[in-house]
Amino acid sequence: MGKGEFLGEFEQIVLLAVAHLDGEGYGLSVRREIERRTGREVTVGAVYSTLARLQEKGFTSSYEGDATPRRGGRARRHFRLEPAGARALEASPGMLDPMWKGVDLGPAEGA
Repeated sequence: MGKGEFLGEFEQIVLLAVAHLDGEGYGLSVRREIERRTGREVTVGAVYSTLARLQEKGFTSSYEGDATPRRGGRARRHFRLEPAGARALEASPGMLDPMWKGVDLGPAEGA
């Protein structure tokens, strides 16, 4: 992977939530999916800014859903995982392997 293609932890979490929601995810549902699966509380602002960054990188795309009266006639923006995002996720687990190679952390303190 080239520079800028490495995924941070939260980017991975958001991309995985988008993948789980299978093209039907929007900001609030992505947030709920993250909280449900990780138990980690996140702000919807953090989710939206990460979704925007992932879209700029070409890892997600979005489309506008139908307007709903419940939302005052506004439409939701839905996100889907793109092939580049799937490749980035597939590469993520092993990205730090070269950094771990040869590291000896010694005995854990208190052990």
